[in-house]
Amino acid sequence: MGDAAAQTHNVKILHLVRHAQGVHNVAGAQDHSALMSPRYFDANLSPLGSQQVRDLSSYVVSSGILAKIQLVVTSPLSRTIETAVKVFDRKLTSESVQNSGDDAAEMSDVNYPPILAYELCRERLVSTITESPIGVYELLPKLVFS
Repeated sequence: MGDAAAQTHNVKILHLVRHAQGVHNVAGAQDHSALMSPRYFDANLSPLGSQQVRDLSSYVVSSGILAKIQLVVTSPLSRTIETAVKVFDRKLTSESVQNSGDDAAEMSDVNYPPILAYELCRERLVSTITESPIGVYELLPKLVFS
């Protein structure tokens, strides 16, 4: 269904984005059991994952999709938050200001959607807050954690 049809029928369009490649994906490709290691529970993005984020960010801005997004929902893991923030709200990251390049003029006119980090969006649920990625709460206080 196109944008015009969506507007006349009062429907919402849902875009699904998997997190960019994490270091756990790299380790898991070599040894599948590594995916269950506590070392990779809250894995960061790999260098390829960081490039995937930059590519997707450029696409959502240049295509006009970013201007239409009303809400971004992510799990509270570092790799998913990093993907969501760097793709859908570059003003929250210092890197975005330095690397905005040609998109800078377009970005100033964009109303960035709120980002909700929702616990039930995880692949695996955890039993205690001590298993959660505490660092992201301090790094990104503007995110809503639910």
